[in-house]
Amino acid sequence: MKKIMGTTVALLITTTMLAQDSKKNTKGIIKDARTDTPTAFFLEPLEIKAIRAAANAPFAKTNIDKTTIAKQNLAPDIPFLLNQTPSVVINSDAGNGVGYTGIRIRGTDATRINVTLNGIPYNDAESMGTFFVDLPDFSSSLNSIQIQRGVGTSTNGSGAFGATINLSTNEFNEKSYAEINNSFGSFNTWKNTIKAGTGLIGNHFTIDARLSSIRSDGFIDRASSNLRSFYVSTAYTNKKSSLRLNIFSGHEKTYQAWYGIAENILPTNRRYNPAGTEKSGTPYDNQTDNYTQTHYQLFYNLQLSSKWALSAASFLTRGKGYYEEYKKDQPYVIYGLPNIVVGGTTYVQTDLVRQRWLDNYFYGQNLSLQYKDPKNEFILGGGWSQYDGKHFGNIVWIQRGTVPNGYKYYDLTASKNDANVFAKWTHKLTERVSVFTDLQYRHVAHNMNGFDDNPTLFVNRKFDFINPKAGISYQHNGWNAFLSYAVANKEPNRDDFQAGTNSQPTHENLQDVELGIEKRNSRYSLGATFYYMYYKNQLVLTGQINDVGAYTRTNTPSSYRVGVELQASAIVNKWFNASANFTISKNKIKSFTEYIDNYDLGIQQTKQHTNKDISFSPALIGSGALNFLPVKKLELSLLNKYVSKQYMDNTQDETRGLNGFFVQDIRAIYTLKKEGLKNTQVIFQVNNIFNYSYEPNGYTFSYIYGGAFTTENYYYPMAGTNFVLALNIKL
Repeated sequence: MKKIMGTTVALLITTTMLAQDSKKNTKGIIKDARTDTPTAFFLEPLEIKAIRAAANAPFAKTNIDKTTIAKQNLAPDIPFLLNQTPSVVINSDAGNGVGYTGIRIRGTDATRINVTLNGIPYNDAESMGTFFVDLPDFSSSLNSIQIQRGVGTSTNGSGAFGATINLSTNEFNEKSYAEINNSFGSFNTWKNTIKAGTGLIGNHFTIDARLSSIRSDGFIDRASSNLRSFYVSTAYTNKKSSLRLNIFSGHEKTYQAWYGIAENILPTNRRYNPAGTEKSGTPYDNQTDNYTQTHYQLFYNLQLSSKWALSAASFLTRGKGYYEEYKKDQPYVIYGLPNIVVGGTTYVQTDLVRQRWLDNYFYGQNLSLQYKDPKNEFILGGGWSQYDGKHFGNIVWIQRGTVPNGYKYYDLTASKNDANVFAKWTHKLTERVSVFTDLQYRHVAHNMNGFDDNPTLFVNRKFDFINPKAGISYQHNGWNAFLSYAVANKEPNRDDFQAGTNSQPTHENLQDVELGIEKRNSRYSLGATFYYMYYKNQLVLTGQINDVGAYTRTNTPSSYRVGVELQASAIVNKWFNASANFTISKNKIKSFTEYIDNYDLGIQQTKQHTNKDISFSPALIGSGALNFLPVKKLELSLLNKYVSKQYMDNTQDETRGLNGFFVQDIRAIYTLKKEGLKNTQVIFQVNNIFNYSYEPNGYTFSYIYGGAFTTENYYYPMAGTNFVLALNIKL
């Protein structure tokens, strides 16, 4: 469900690339070209090749393989699997990574991170957020993840405005398999997963399936989660083509924990949850978020010749759900209901329980044509999508009065059309030097027929973007270097459009320069990426109330991020290896005006700021893993994460900051093989081993009342020391 409230890596994953040459893939299905059986051509799906950055692409990227994913897939959501990758900061509403989670990359929030599932857009079409809680345990079906930092290469869906995350499940499993994965941890957290696959049937068919359940009470009081999901994928493949159908679905029921904890309560009760407390006595027991999201994906890949290939994908994402809340002393008028007269007394307000619903369809198609010869790789691709959504509210209980059957106190519709086409060309100038060009055209059309706080505001906006990218790369004798320049444009989200007819926002623009160099061999790797990201018209919260009385983001003329990402890994000997990354950055808004509510005078006061830190953009981010293999079957890891101080708004006010933190986890993996079992793995992990109290996320607002200036801060604390124990059995 989409919130309407505002909104290790064990070994050498730092920049390890997936093999681009299919001949090197050891999972080849059938290698005899004389038979009508599939070739290794389809081992890396074409829909992934179309949008992922290749090994020689001039962009900062990190690939995570299936083995590394499995080591970390213990119950927490996908952002927690990415915590050890460069420039990443994660958070969790419930405090333990189950339920609603968040991720920022280079300070960029999730609404500006493009996410695709097998090349198909996943960001919510309206808010542009990514709600992985809607896909519980999706990580158990993943075979690879690629993160591109910065603008990256052209992709489908909302504009990548700081990072891209590509998630892939489409793999062929030649042999049959079955897995049972169970884990138990602190806060009564359980994860149960069953996976199975037929392997290749008759040299052509495969079926893979998964069934999952995740439950947790959460670290925060009452922040419980009850998550269920399934995944089914069936494919037919022959020598020159493949057809695959994926159907997967997730259902989440989470007790709300998105209000945060007030600063004055945090020191004495880090687990306090204000949700549901508007009800007198005990908190309302069904202050929950409920959402079901089902995905249908159909892929067709065709090898036209030894050089040409075609891929097409059609998709439908169906989402429906609501969040329920107890509201006290609500005026009848804002719900379109008459006042109630009882015994001669007129009541103008009442307690009630309401549900806010989303009911939407998101569908479309992607297409790419790919050409490859020894010196050139060319991709012509694109796609279109249509979002049709309904927003409506129900009243399920009212303290005084009645509500007509089927009554909706707001009932709004919205649609969004998104179409793009891109062309990518990689050309080898020499055996060592390649050049890359990428040009994308994107058209976006919004139609919003009112908002719950302003039902008479109708928005019809169209945007046309040209996004060019170019770069050069050098590869020789373990050295890899690149230089690139990329442009991205991004439309406002639904909340931004509530600004009213006289203060509609314009689109954001980003220009990104990246320079990287890396040295890699079989024993170690060293790398550095320098970046400069310049924003024009970036949308930020300033506290200003627009002409319809709402706080929405405002375009600021210019801001920038500049930094360096350092990465290193080493295999010291057969029993010890290590990896680490460290980001040093400067993130500034050159000038903006802060608006402060003065309730005494009924006005907004202004304060000018220059050269201030961008919110939630720490200057230092680091992570590292020390891995010990004392005996053949045992792996011990010490995982470290450091994040320096950051600010909850753009004023760089010390009273509105989030303290830096350094936390450490330990993990032990014991693997054994017994007759009749492929392998059995026991994983034991202790998080935050020194019981450090820290808050990676929060929000703030200020006002003047009674002659006093007041700043209120709210925080989302993470759990202290906690554990998880997993037993994974492969049959």
